[in-house]
Amino acid sequence: MTTAFLNAVTITGEETIEGAALLIEGDRIIAIKEPSHLPPDINIIDCHGHYIAPGLIDLQIAGSGGFLFSETPTAEALRTIAGSIVMTGTTGFLIAIPTNTFAVYNEAAAVIRDNPLPSVLGLHLEGPYLNIKRRGAHFLSCIKKPDRDEIDQLMKDLGGVVRMMTVAPELCDREIIECLNGHNVVVAAGHSNATYNEATRGFMWGIRTTTHLFNAMSQLHHRDPGLPGATFMNGNVMASIIADGIHVDYTMVSIAKKIMNDRLFLVSDAVEESSQPTNPHIRRKDRFTLPDGTLSGSALTMLTAVRNCVEKTGINLDEAIRMASLYPARLMNLHDRGKIKPGMRADLVSFDKDFNVSTVVLNGEILTN
Repeated sequence: MTTAFLNAVTITGEETIEGAALLIEGDRIIAIKEPSHLPPDINIIDCHGHYIAPGLIDLQIAGSGGFLFSETPTAEALRTIAGSIVMTGTTGFLIAIPTNTFAVYNEAAAVIRDNPLPSVLGLHLEGPYLNIKRRGAHFLSCIKKPDRDEIDQLMKDLGGVVRMMTVAPELCDREIIECLNGHNVVVAAGHSNATYNEATRGFMWGIRTTTHLFNAMSQLHHRDPGLPGATFMNGNVMASIIADGIHVDYTMVSIAKKIMNDRLFLVSDAVEESSQPTNPHIRRKDRFTLPDGTLSGSALTMLTAVRNCVEKTGINLDEAIRMASLYPARLMNLHDRGKIKPGMRADLVSFDKDFNVSTVVLNGEILTN
């Protein structure tokens, strides 16, 4: 049956349209047209003047709904995490597994493979091939030096579930990066102490993006531009950023945006409280830390990150939405996501002027808060 969304401000990813009717049928968007031209016998949803935008895409979230997936890689946890995330307006996400054992990687991949959900894009392995000097909250005991044969076997064992892997480029030779690319894994630079030249070399070899820009990496310095400088200067490289004002000051978000434009996208890097004795995440109001105070994750949703960009950095709403939908979709080659136009998958979020979610559409299924 066809459903029409009326009385909305539609943010398509290309333009903003007021008063048009947005039509979906099955799992696809079929039209944007004048309300006076609607066919008979369709389902009508009144959006009451709210915004409607493409469903948001988060390429780095470790848990939600009371579950941290790396700690509890079960079907129940996966369903709960997905259900919780979707109702915040995020209709596609990679579950991040910070540095861990190969047994955990295999268990997590098996759960995702055996329990397909329309919002789950796969795994983002954040590690284990990281620089211990920039490990942040990651397990020191599980960090490893990259080995091409080991990586090749790991990717085969995980059966195509891994869609992104964060590595320290200074530790990886060309063969390592090409191996990951050969398994259709988007390679990201992060948790790295790379010099400008080391990072640039990694980008030349096939690293396509940088993980949580400015955090857990060599810093931008006038005598050593480091990984941020290399990211800025390599025009084909994208970067994620955590726009919570804690991981990155909002002025730095603005600076990065002015330099990178459509190469900068948002992630939540959100976690949940964890009881792991060696690496517990503790909620401290608007953030998560380890017991020693080390920042270990955000308490963001993607829509809150969008709001922060609009209210704290001066990025307009249309562009902030693109940073949370179109640009990550582009990086992951999700050709039917990130825009509202005929033929695209019916993944949508409707929210009011205060950024409260009213309706989510996931793969054509209409969900209401």
